[in-house]
Amino acid sequence: MKATIRLAEGMTFVAESGSGHAIVVDAAPDVGGRDLGARPMELVLMGAGSCTAIDVVHILRKSRQAVTDCVVELEAERAAEDPKVFTRIRMRYIVTGKSLQPTQVERAIKLSKEKYCSATIMLAKTAEIDFAYEIREA
Repeated sequence: MKATIRLAEGMTFVAESGSGHAIVVDAAPDVGGRDLGARPMELVLMGAGSCTAIDVVHILRKSRQAVTDCVVELEAERAAEDPKVFTRIRMRYIVTGKSLQPTQVERAIKLSKEKYCSATIMLAKTAEIDFAYEIREA
């Protein structure tokens, strides 16, 4: 896996993935950013949420669950001192589908958290990760 980060202007960067996708990353205004893109730690949190969402949907579909939507809302707390690592992350999954089985949804989330999601497993080295879920009928 590769990535390239290039300074665009001021404290604004363009981050390009090895697969050729690019996003704008910016620093906070108090350190010279212009609020033109996500902060790096926001990207880390979004990456973790995306990683687990992909796992959960994939696992549910392989289990023949009729999932039609999955939203993961995340809230993180960071250490007060540098390095300001995540110390706690709360994940709330809202899974929508037709006749979804709660045991299957919980199983998928646990498998993601404990076995498949590289991002959350790495973050769990410094952060307590809690989850809750809600199932909605499609």
